[in-house]
Amino acid sequence: MNNIGKIADTGQSIWLDYIDRHLIHSGELNQLIKRDGICGVTSNPAIFEQAIRTDKEYASVLQQLGDVTPAIAFERLAIADIRAAADVLHPVYEHSDWRDGYVSLEVSPKLAHDFEGTVKQAMRLWREVGRENLMIKVPATDAGIPAIQRLISEGVNVNATLLFSQAMYQRVAEAFISGLEQRLLNGGSPSKVASVASFFISRIDSAVDTILEKRLKKTTGDGECGALRSVHGKVAIANARLAYQHYKTVFFSPRWEALHECGAQSQRLLWASTGTKNPAYSDTLYIEELIGPDTVNTAPPATLTAFREHGRIRATLEADITGATMVMNRLNALDISLDDVTDKLLDDGIRLFDEAYDKILDAIVSQRLKKKNSGYA
Repeated sequence: MNNIGKIADTGQSIWLDYIDRHLIHSGELNQLIKRDGICGVTSNPAIFEQAIRTDKEYASVLQQLGDVTPAIAFERLAIADIRAAADVLHPVYEHSDWRDGYVSLEVSPKLAHDFEGTVKQAMRLWREVGRENLMIKVPATDAGIPAIQRLISEGVNVNATLLFSQAMYQRVAEAFISGLEQRLLNGGSPSKVASVASFFISRIDSAVDTILEKRLKKTTGDGECGALRSVHGKVAIANARLAYQHYKTVFFSPRWEALHECGAQSQRLLWASTGTKNPAYSDTLYIEELIGPDTVNTAPPATLTAFREHGRIRATLEADITGATMVMNRLNALDISLDDVTDKLLDDGIRLFDEAYDKILDAIVSQRLKKKNSGYA
């Protein structure tokens, strides 16, 4: 095993934050599983939008779908890809006793604030994909939280996504546990119900660093400049490390042990948005600094390549919890509200996925027009 594969020795799973038809059909995904120990795949509207625009395999498939609406065409494309990836990963799913080997498919971002709509679409996608190693992605909004609880109670695997704040993570963990408890009350088994809580990383630093840099331009005092610089590029990792402390509190509690004795597996924290956006930071920063047991890191291909080449493996997730607390305290002392930042990031994340979804539909229309026009030529 190379650097990526060796991370498994720490108890952390590495998933790939990317999917397209070529990745699956060329055997590349299978190679990543064997060479790097990749044991899961995540997708989102932005990833699918990029794939449909750049992968030529989609153009010919779109013609075979007939005159269905762009939304239905996209769903059929996505379901086919998710099924194929799930089949490739199914041996991982079985070998890991249902801990890994998952592929994630997101409900429409247009349903982010619609509880009933989210549950209805999630249940339909769960049935139509028909793979036990599927995870349905549901955003952690006020409407998404009860939807997560309902879906877990129905035995649907859930990837709770777009988590930025520790407070929202606590609500997601509570929804997961309450959903399992309800499932038991209904006579169901929790043993094969899986979930991750996708905690976004780099976007937090990007947002906070922007605030810090604006303040630095207006500040002349050495003391305040030093305080601002002391938290630059450190908030996202500190936030994640403290979230993990809550994970340990929840999933080592008597309440959880009662579920665990019935076969339940914990809802792991998944580090998402781990590609470094600031070129001044190491391109492996958000893998190296968040390595720890019972977690998942889903990374884009470029970040995985960088880590394969020069990443360092060491237990870092709990290396400096006191330091993480100090970073958050300094941020508060600077009168910078992380809650305001994370609330905006959630809104922005939903908006960006919504825009990506619309671009998918536009790309499908464009691909059809190109084919139609070339046919008349």
